[in-house]
Amino acid sequence: MKQHFFVQHTIMNGISRLDIKQLRVLSSLLELQNLSQVAKKMGLTQQAISEQLRKLRDLFDDRLFIRQGNNMVATPKAQGLKAPVNHILKQLESLLEPELFSPQTYKGVFTISATDYATQALLPQLFNITRREAPGLKLIVRDFASDNVNQLITAGELDLLISFPEFIPDNLSYITLFEEQHLCITGIGNTTYTEPLSLAQFAKHSQLVVSPSRANLRGSHDQWFESQGLKRNIVMSVPSFSAVPDILHTTDMLAFYPSRLLPNSKVKQLKIEALPPTFKVIAAWHPRTNNSPIHKWLIEQLQNL
Repeated sequence: MKQHFFVQHTIMNGISRLDIKQLRVLSSLLELQNLSQVAKKMGLTQQAISEQLRKLRDLFDDRLFIRQGNNMVATPKAQGLKAPVNHILKQLESLLEPELFSPQTYKGVFTISATDYATQALLPQLFNITRREAPGLKLIVRDFASDNVNQLITAGELDLLISFPEFIPDNLSYITLFEEQHLCITGIGNTTYTEPLSLAQFAKHSQLVVSPSRANLRGSHDQWFESQGLKRNIVMSVPSFSAVPDILHTTDMLAFYPSRLLPNSKVKQLKIEALPPTFKVIAAWHPRTNNSPIHKWLIEQLQNL
């Protein structure tokens, strides 16, 4: 038992004294068998190479190389080290090689938290791409819950968020996918409006708004109207964009609706004197996955939609 401990201690002590430079010197000497050539190859002085050789001799308790004229001839011990040393150096080099990513061969599960808008406007097209180009990728889509999204993505329960900037915590990395525009719409059979509508006319008419995060009669463009001295006549609020066409189809209400969700057979666009400000749609992720190949690939696909 004591002998085994002594052997293990000796090995660990030897490893602690060995560094990568010494392994490179040993490999180069085995290849070139000449001190000056090794020094030139490694960009060191011949004296520095000699010092590294001295340390190697002490470490392996062997002369390793014997001078014959201008050459250094390897001892049997040194010859026996050639294969394992070269293997170790190749393994170390592989640690620094860039990771090759192929969507066709990737296998894994990826969880996306998306707003109702993103689920309709982006995910069908994205899934068409992933099924074709990354068949081994399995995707889980979760509702976007702004109240605990930071906790979920920090815990690793979410991989990617697709939402609007105001709902994303400041500590996350993100990229703007595009800017979206709301258009004025009403039911396809509604003929009670004269185009183009003035903003005052729009503000006066009964309106439907989408309020996904808070159940109230407030819309995303209320401040824009208020800045122009107008108060909107909002009479109904729903939590998702998907419900809007069905409701407008059976009522006389107006609504602002994202352009990427149009056309829709149940509604039509109305001309209006001015459109509200555009809004950004972003993809966000935790900074720890900044260099994740699958994150980069999926975000690139989203940007190209």
